[in-house]
Amino acid sequence: MKFRLTSVLLALVIAPSLQAQTSTDKVECDFAQSIYNDSDSVSAISESIWSCEDNSRSLVANGLPDHPVGEFPNENNPNTISEQSISKTFPLSPVKTDEATQLGGPRGGQGYVLNGIKIDASTAGSCDDSGNNCSMINPSGNWHIEALGHNSFDFGTDDNNAHVQPGGEYHYHGMPEGFIDMRGGNSSTMTLIAWAADGFPIYARYGYSDPTDSTSPLKPMTGSYKQLDTPGANRPSTDTYSMGTFQEDWEYVAGLGDLDECNGRYGVTPDFPNGIYHYYATDTYPYFQRCVKGVVEVTNARGTGNRAQRGQRPDLAKAAATLGVSEKALKQALGAPPPDFAQTAKKLGVSEQALRQALNP
Repeated sequence: MKFRLTSVLLALVIAPSLQAQTSTDKVECDFAQSIYNDSDSVSAISESIWSCEDNSRSLVANGLPDHPVGEFPNENNPNTISEQSISKTFPLSPVKTDEATQLGGPRGGQGYVLNGIKIDASTAGSCDDSGNNCSMINPSGNWHIEALGHNSFDFGTDDNNAHVQPGGEYHYHGMPEGFIDMRGGNSSTMTLIAWAADGFPIYARYGYSDPTDSTSPLKPMTGSYKQLDTPGANRPSTDTYSMGTFQEDWEYVAGLGDLDECNGRYGVTPDFPNGIYHYYATDTYPYFQRCVKGVVEVTNARGTGNRAQRGQRPDLAKAAATLGVSEKALKQALGAPPPDFAQTAKKLGVSEQALRQALNP
C-alpha cells in the first residue's frame, strides 16, 4: 500500500511537468554517421546526419541501412535497395494533443530511425471480402494486410522486420533489431532509436515498470491491442487467412497493455528525466505506432513524389487502359502481395518497364 501511495503521489507531482516539458533540444541533435555496409544487398556507405536549429530537428540521409540486412531482391520481395534522398524536419518542441493522427503510406511515415531509415508499419496490401482478390499495391479492399505476425502472406521481410518498396526504399515494419544491436540496446537500459513524425522520441522494447520512477525495473513494453474474439462481418475465411492477417482483426483495449492506442505513454526516460510523452517499438502488435499524438503535418496524398515509394494507391483502371488489358486481367496478373513485376509483365505480354510506368505514372 505504501508503494502504491508513493507512486500515486509522485505521479501527481510529475504530471504537470510532463505536460510542460516538450523541448527535445540537446538530445541526439548531433547524431551523424557514415558507415560502410558490406551486406551483399547494400555494399555502400550509409549516411545519416541529424541537426537541431531554431525550433526544428532536421534529418539528411541516403536511406541506406547501416546494419546487416537480408537478401534483396528475394522470392517474396522483388525490389532492390537503392540510395534515396531523405530530407525531413521534425518539431524540436513537440506539442501533445488529445487526438490520434493516423499516418503511413501516402499520409507520411510514422517516423525515422536515427540511421535515416523510414518507419512505415502498415502496408498498401489489401483483400476484398471474398479473399480471392488480394493486392500488394492496392489498398482499396476492405481488409488491409499486416506485414508481420501471421503466415498468410510473406512480404519478404528480413531479421530487422524490414523490406524494400518498389522505389528501392528500405523501411521498417517492426523492431529494427540490427540497429538496436548497434546502439547497444538490451534489457538493462532504455534505448532511444528514432524520432516520430510529431517530434516525440521512440524507444525500443524496454521501459520503466513504473513510468514515473527511473529507479523502477525495466520491462518489455506491451501494446494494448488484441485480436477480435469473432472475425468481422464479411471477413475472408480464417481457414485461408488466420486471425491477425488483417489490420481489421485487431482492436484497441485501453489498459490491456502498457501503452495507448498510438503505442505511447507519458513517463520519465534517461534522456528526459522530467518526463515526456514518448513511443515504443514493441514485440506485440502494433509493433510500431500507426498514429501520433502530437501536432503533425500530414502529407498530401496527391502531392509529388514516387507513388510506389510513398504508398499511394495506383489507378488500376487507368493502368490497365494504358497497357491495353482489362482491369480484371491486371489484378489477376498482379496476384497476392508482394507483386512480382517481371512475372506480371510476362503474363500480360508487356515489358516490365511499361508495367511500372503504368502503375506509377
